[in-house]
Amino acid sequence: MERGRLRIYLGAAPGVGKTCRMLEEAHRRLGRGTDVVVGFVETHGRVTTAAMLEGLEVVARRTVTHRGGASEEMDLDAVLERAPQVVLVDDLAHTNVPGGAHTKRWQDVQTLLDAGITVLSTVDVQHLESLNDVVARITGVTQHETVPDAWVRQAGQIELVDMTPEALRRRMAHGNVYGPEGIDAALGGYFRVGNLTALRELALLWLADRVDAELGRYRDEHDVATTWEARERVVVALTGGPEGETLIRRATRIAARSKGADLMAVHVARGDGLGGTDPSRLARQRVLVEDLGGTYHQVLGEDVPTALIEFARAVNATQLVLGASRRGRVAHMISPGVGVTTAAVSGSIDVHLVAHDGTNTGRRSDPAPGALSRRRRLAGFALALTVLPLVVFGIGLPRDESSFPSGVLLVLATVTTTSLVGGMRPAVATALGGFLLLNFLYTEPYRTFAIGSPQHLLALVVFLVVAVSVSVVVDRSARRTRQAAQAGAEARTLAAVAGAVLRGSRPLEALLEQLQETFSLTSVALVERSPGAPAAPAGPDHRTDPDLWTVVAAVGNPPSPAPGGCDVDVPIDDSLALALHGRRLAAGDRRIVEAFAAQAALALRQGRLADEAAAARPLAEADRMRTALLAAVSHDLRAPLASAKASVTSLRSTEVSFGPEDRAELLATADESLDLLTALVADLLDMSRLQAGVMGVSATELPLKESVLRALDELGEGGRSVRVDVPAELPLVTADPGLLERVLVNVVGNALRFSPPDAPPTVTAAAFEDGVRVRIVDHGPGVPEQEMGHMFVPFQRLGDTEHDAGLGLGLALSRGLVEAMGGAMVPETTPGGGLTMGLTLPSAADGREDPVRTGRADPHGGAAGRLPAGGGRDGEGPPRQGLRP
Repeated sequence: MERGRLRIYLGAAPGVGKTCRMLEEAHRRLGRGTDVVVGFVETHGRVTTAAMLEGLEVVARRTVTHRGGASEEMDLDAVLERAPQVVLVDDLAHTNVPGGAHTKRWQDVQTLLDAGITVLSTVDVQHLESLNDVVARITGVTQHETVPDAWVRQAGQIELVDMTPEALRRRMAHGNVYGPEGIDAALGGYFRVGNLTALRELALLWLADRVDAELGRYRDEHDVATTWEARERVVVALTGGPEGETLIRRATRIAARSKGADLMAVHVARGDGLGGTDPSRLARQRVLVEDLGGTYHQVLGEDVPTALIEFARAVNATQLVLGASRRGRVAHMISPGVGVTTAAVSGSIDVHLVAHDGTNTGRRSDPAPGALSRRRRLAGFALALTVLPLVVFGIGLPRDESSFPSGVLLVLATVTTTSLVGGMRPAVATALGGFLLLNFLYTEPYRTFAIGSPQHLLALVVFLVVAVSVSVVVDRSARRTRQAAQAGAEARTLAAVAGAVLRGSRPLEALLEQLQETFSLTSVALVERSPGAPAAPAGPDHRTDPDLWTVVAAVGNPPSPAPGGCDVDVPIDDSLALALHGRRLAAGDRRIVEAFAAQAALALRQGRLADEAAAARPLAEADRMRTALLAAVSHDLRAPLASAKASVTSLRSTEVSFGPEDRAELLATADESLDLLTALVADLLDMSRLQAGVMGVSATELPLKESVLRALDELGEGGRSVRVDVPAELPLVTADPGLLERVLVNVVGNALRFSPPDAPPTVTAAAFEDGVRVRIVDHGPGVPEQEMGHMFVPFQRLGDTEHDAGLGLGLALSRGLVEAMGGAMVPETTPGGGLTMGLTLPSAADGREDPVRTGRADPHGGAAGRLPAGGGRDGEGPPRQGLRP
């Protein structure tokens, strides 16, 4: 069966007209002869929306009774039985009332699509899962109903229903969205102009990303190589030269002219890795690109213009920024250069050639180091001066024309040997000297530099050309060999740096330790200009004054307090520098050290960002807890408080006379409400104590089965229906008796609450190497895999909104108490449906050190990463309510 198609109408906010647009499309298809029905459309009391339903077949809704109230939901079975071609299903993010086939309406839509039915639906941007937190920060309202972005993006069509903030506010003022009683509050709250503008931009950007992905997929499928200027994308080509920063800033300004333009930097590396690129400079330029909001890329290619154009076309770039050539006029006459060649083959891509300080100077940005050392070149000259006369004068050949070929071969061998020892310059000098000596001794007229025979002149010229060519080839080979060795060493060093950073929990210290080890230094320090120091201090000694600098990180002993008082000073920027002690570094080594320095600056920045995020996380969590607590107080705590207050007020009333039975009933109601209120407040206090890590745990060795049976007794009638399979021969567990019993009451009570009557929960236990594992198995509705991580978050119940369900703290408390006792709590899906809660407790016989008893428990740890390893209460008191999160 062919799968149905999904069309979604996306809006920035309620009231923009999504449902009306969907109904217009339904009428259009109906007029075309398509079988269209309405599965569920919410009019929200809007007359215009209700009028548009006329003429459309509406599938009767099903009525669901839940918590004493009746709610209407889409009848999925009825729609499937009707089997229309197209069905309208409003509000994708809606949470269904318990009792249906699915928890969310978008899951109902998935079933309809699988049945081959095309679905038209609606969703607001605040319900998209990836934007949920962003919308909450903008509007101050958290949306609890969300739809996965990946599921929405799979829709065949997504149409944005757009409306300006002013127009939407006018609609609201005219009463077209909410009733008169809600207009003022809405306009002054969620529907402020700033909120609506931000939501509109979010919707446009989210849809633009989807359109961009579709465009890229279409271009790939149809092999489109030309540039489509749907969005400005600026690519800047980096060579690793000093002009890179100029090019990056120029490209950033070009991208800034178009809002939403992308900035990408690309470096074309040769396949053999011998391009002579400065890795430290490239590392700094990469940091600059990322600081300016761009991305860095590296591609391989022997032909730079071709590689640049291929990359630009692959990313659908519209503009390409390159540096103007450094070569002189003569070189331009021989070859046009990379920039001119790239512009010639760029097609529809605009190419910007940016002038810089090195333009047309004829100088390389980084002169290549000599192929051989000075010592070897001197040895080559010495060899030439020594061996060449011996070869020419001492070979014992007769001084006549017949010895000429032998002399040429011997001198050529001498040139080759000299080039191997000393490189090109000594070899060329040897070739010229050999040319003159051969002419002087072996060509007529002898003992003169005149050449009487054209054949001899040709032979000597060919000899000189061959000798010089051999010198050049040997020198180039030596140069390439040296460059390859240096590039390999640099690559291995940088790979080791990356590995040290990735493997270490302290990336900055790992970098400095790797630098110290690589170059055998006694100390390495990253120093930063002190906050109170002037930005550009006067005087030559400002880099040696320790009062102006602060050591940010250091390895070795003793670290340099200022960059000027060390063996090697590597500036990073105006405020950061590396100070190295131990030895001086060669020029080639300094390039690698500069790459270390750039990475150290990046690691410092990332570490500080992580520290700021870590410092902000408790504040955000506290704010979230405070908001949730206020919501809990306003809903969950108010109900028992109001009930107790009403009962006591009625008893104190002198206007009504109550009989003994009525008085007893009112007292019982007040007593139950106060018990519930006491339990809720106790849960709140326990959670706060757990998170503060201020509660102790009295751990002892105890038999697990006794704790399980006591917990079931506390559960009363429900506990007697639970099946227990806990062997008596299990090893003793190390736990707090009261806390363990309380956890078992919470978790087993939770399982009882959601288990069907004919399938009560089961409690099993078994011994493992890491302790004793208890499993509470139920066959209820279970929890989806993607939501199991949220089960232990306080103040939420995964869609369970019963007023008597408590604060949503039961599982959060239980997990925190188990971790406080050195154990762990992990949820699993029960085979066949349901939820299995696994509790692992340390056994007394496993010989492990108990962190609780030894007093070395981490006050901020915990396997869940949310709750501290604090303690709990003694477990006495009424059973906790609302155990399902």
